[in-house]
Amino acid sequence: MNAFNNETPANNRRLGLTLVACAFCVVALGYGAWHWFTGRHQENTDNAYVSGNVVQITPQISGTVTSIQSDEADMVKAGQVLFKMDPTDAKLALEQAQEQLGQAVREVKTMFDNNQTLTQQIKVREADVAKAQNELTKAQADLARRSPLSKSGSVGLEEIEHASEQAQVAKHNLEQTLSSLEVAKNQLIASLSQTKGTTIAEHPSVKKAASKVREAFLAVHRTDILSPIDAHVAKRFVQLGQRVNAGSALMTLVSLDQLWVDANFKEAQLKNIRLGQRVTLDSDLYGSQVTYHGKVAALASGTGGAFALLPAQNATGNWIKVVQRVPVRIVLDPQELKANPLRIGLSMEVSVDTSDQSGALLATQPRAQALSSTKAFETDEALAQTLVKRIIHDNL
Repeated sequence: MNAFNNETPANNRRLGLTLVACAFCVVALGYGAWHWFTGRHQENTDNAYVSGNVVQITPQISGTVTSIQSDEADMVKAGQVLFKMDPTDAKLALEQAQEQLGQAVREVKTMFDNNQTLTQQIKVREADVAKAQNELTKAQADLARRSPLSKSGSVGLEEIEHASEQAQVAKHNLEQTLSSLEVAKNQLIASLSQTKGTTIAEHPSVKKAASKVREAFLAVHRTDILSPIDAHVAKRFVQLGQRVNAGSALMTLVSLDQLWVDANFKEAQLKNIRLGQRVTLDSDLYGSQVTYHGKVAALASGTGGAFALLPAQNATGNWIKVVQRVPVRIVLDPQELKANPLRIGLSMEVSVDTSDQSGALLATQPRAQALSSTKAFETDEALAQTLVKRIIHDNL
């Protein structure tokens, strides 16, 4: 009886240890299977932050701010007016440019009209030359007929002298008409040199004045400062009545529907990361309740320290090895981003599935189209061209 009682605790301990060992083996096998099929294909980092296009709004001309149309946290559309500046000076410059263009058109039109007038004058001079040539020929013929008759006394000396004078006068007249014809031709050549190979609208003087009109017209329209993209206002720097210069920062816009994540992986983690690999991401903003999905879009061409304002110079002084990190850009699913908006600078936890090794390490082809573009400013140039054409037409 005592021997049986002594064996029971030992059996229980043996059974407990066996169960613990079995559980440990199951966990180890499970972890080993997970690591073999999944874990070894994962590269993780929490050194990742949301990034996006931060658009600085700057005026193209100098002026005084008279109206602020948007403020921080506002949603704005492409082409929407953000600020207005005093347009008085710009409008005066436009009026002067319009007057100069009209004057230039009239002056050039006069040049073209002079060409027609000079052409007609040449025709008249040529007719005068022909007439003077006929008169000279006739006078010389009369003189030639009378000269032999003077020896026989049939024609008096006075008549011979008169015929000679007529011939001299006719010769003088021909020389004058020839000179006038030459002057008219030179005038036409000089006039044609200013208009040859062009039209009134394409004449350099008109085009120069037209460019001034377009410049002044654009300056008037640029007193309204437009948003180039659909975005949210992140920061406003300008105040009402402030005098601003061209290129000074007035506002910062952020397009929250076009964000990405810059994940900074250690050097040793990069060997299996390829373009196009799938990525899962968690944000500190939403926690584990929201999981984002994306793809590896680009690997930076250098470490973050290499492009710092003051990069480390490891060739001087004592050296301590520091593990470097390389930024990896990850694009997010637009629908998930729309459903759960993020903000620039938020922290993210990133896990890259490296099982697919078919992608490239670096981009191998140049970008086929523009990264981004805007049509917010295209109408201004079209309206300026319309104004120039109307002024030219009105002054022809």
